[in-house]
Amino acid sequence: MSKRIVVDPMTRIEGHLRVDCEIDGGKVTKAWSSGQMWRGIELILQGRDPRDAWVVTQRICGVCTTVHAIASVRAVENALKLEVPLNAQYIRNMIITAHGVHDHIVHFYHLSALDWVDIVSALKADPKKASAIAQSLSDWPMNSAQHFKEVQAKLSKFVSSGQLGVFASGYWGHAAMKLPPEINLIAAAHYFQALDYQRKVNQIVSILGSKTPHIQNLAVGGVANAINMNSQSTLTLERLSFIKNIIDEMGDFVNKVYMVDVAAIGAMYADWTKYGAGITNYLSVPDLPIDTKGTQFELPGGYIKNGDLSTFKQITNYEDAYFEGGVKESVKHAWYKDNKGPLHPYDGVTIPEYTDFQDNGKYSWVKAPTFYDERAQVGPLANVLAMVAAGHEPSKRHLTRMLDMVGSVAKTKIPVAALHSTIGRHAARAVRTAVIHESLGHQWQLLMDNIGKGDYTTFNPPVFPKEEVRGFGYHEAPRGVLSHWIVIKDGKIANYQCVVPSTWNASPRDETDKPGPYEASLLDNPIADPEKPLEVIRTIHSFDPCLACAIHMVDTEKQELVRVHAVGAQCGVSF
Repeated sequence: MSKRIVVDPMTRIEGHLRVDCEIDGGKVTKAWSSGQMWRGIELILQGRDPRDAWVVTQRICGVCTTVHAIASVRAVENALKLEVPLNAQYIRNMIITAHGVHDHIVHFYHLSALDWVDIVSALKADPKKASAIAQSLSDWPMNSAQHFKEVQAKLSKFVSSGQLGVFASGYWGHAAMKLPPEINLIAAAHYFQALDYQRKVNQIVSILGSKTPHIQNLAVGGVANAINMNSQSTLTLERLSFIKNIIDEMGDFVNKVYMVDVAAIGAMYADWTKYGAGITNYLSVPDLPIDTKGTQFELPGGYIKNGDLSTFKQITNYEDAYFEGGVKESVKHAWYKDNKGPLHPYDGVTIPEYTDFQDNGKYSWVKAPTFYDERAQVGPLANVLAMVAAGHEPSKRHLTRMLDMVGSVAKTKIPVAALHSTIGRHAARAVRTAVIHESLGHQWQLLMDNIGKGDYTTFNPPVFPKEEVRGFGYHEAPRGVLSHWIVIKDGKIANYQCVVPSTWNASPRDETDKPGPYEASLLDNPIADPEKPLEVIRTIHSFDPCLACAIHMVDTEKQELVRVHAVGAQCGVSF
């Protein structure tokens, strides 16, 4: 007998996501992914100066901030055929990669690891045994028995007080939890360490971008970072040296902790390589441009059909007609006024029309993108597979290392095909983190070398024509392909559409009623206890959902929702 379960809201994500599942015979037989807020950013931008779009689109999300800024300026630059100075490219690339490392560490340890790690079980662990296991996997200096004992004492205080804090509301003791106590203790210790390391790498974003979240240094045509080795108010050798120290320090955590933890946990949940594949058409885009025109990239991207790497078709540049012509969005099952079938983003319309939740009708604020009329999965898995298919040496090297580590713990050879799964997405994200950390160091060196040649240029001023121009900007963001599409007329924005990673992955059924990646990935997932659907959460979290990006809300009546008063200040802030 089938049973309907509803997970609403899905927690430990950004934004508001509802997931409905039909359960029959202990597994998911049908699923619906529903975004629960409306994004009105596209309407806010109409009629504005294109140079301001990046500032506004950053506010789509409080997590995916830099990514929208980057995609936005690239869209305008693409429309204007504007070249970007090399220094600006390198500075942008360093912000991108530092933000990516930060984002991936936060996702694994603080948003999804607790789906696999039983924190309460760690109290039963022997710290000495935990240390022996950890040291057999890595020479990370903070894997000592004394450190694990201190972490265990901290966890014990949480539990004995009855106030689990960030560890509250977990499915502790759930039948699907299978890690031994010592592995749970190791993971808990690294959870706390990750809090510090994600903060460290985010300092790079703050230094180069002036602040984080919501960087302030971008401009259509480059960046606002002045370079002057003799002025403390600019980007100096001192600041660049500080950044290099952070890069070096982060390498140890990424390679000796994050990669190793994912490999060890993945090996112990090897059965989860059988679940969560869903859509195996993979779309990614190249990133980290290393020329002024966006024709050469450090990281490749492209399209893979049906999980077959031999079908890889590369996306090559910012003028790529293959990518530009392939994207469309359907609103057949989304709460927007219907159009004449799927629309290209240049022609996209975002007019809300709410109808309530309809199983076979409209049930989400998220549109349904397709690539040449096919559903596609985006994200680190798509990115890593594309880079491997393109022959990218660092990607092949780090993926081989990951699979070898998993195989060593599981005592069996792990094929690349195992990545098409819930646990495989975590492995791919760790591999991508190692790759982009390596790229971060390379981009730092490219910037230093270019400055050493006497080139201090960071900005080319844009010129807007009177006639209509169109452009798109893409970026391989932490959650996958992000693209912004702009139509400029008389120097103002006539249309603007954002097709974001969680729009691709969290989307409802498309024009032909094919399910989106979340929905497809849940089919046949085992459910041990319908009242505690941990397995549903595991698969959805493996995508790292950001529904604030896929959808957003605006109050057209401009009503005051809340007033915040700062203590000791003479002002109030209204929202």
